[in-house]
Amino acid sequence: MRYTLDTNIISEYLKGNKTIKEELSKLFLSGEKIYISGVVYYEIKRGLLHIDAKKQLSTFNELCKSFELLLLDNLIIFDKASEIYADLKGRGLLVGDEQTGDNDIYIASLTIIRNLTLVTNNTKHFERIPNIEIKNWLEKSN
Repeated sequence: MRYTLDTNIISEYLKGNKTIKEELSKLFLSGEKIYISGVVYYEIKRGLLHIDAKKQLSTFNELCKSFELLLLDNLIIFDKASEIYADLKGRGLLVGDEQTGDNDIYIASLTIIRNLTLVTNNTKHFERIPNIEIKNWLEKSN
């Protein structure tokens, strides 16, 4: 299985979450490729810069050396994102506090097009998207 990490998983890692660190260690030891999207990179980096979290920023920069960066770099990804948006909008799922935002849609489209499993603790925003494989390392059943 190939994994891409959502923003909240990286945030938990940076906070020292033991479960996340153990899961990542298992993947690194097994030689699995782990990916993050440019969207996730941006969300983490902007937040750390905003709060001037120098130590976490350094940890994040080191961690990123272990990941392959996925970019929004072709029309297939944008086509998939557009389909996801239209589907969610048609089902009335782009309203209210639990809405799936554009960044989540971009992350989902990359995940689906690249045939990856998205590791997230934000399952509410992603489970409504068809054909996406989700794993939550923070659920008690894992």
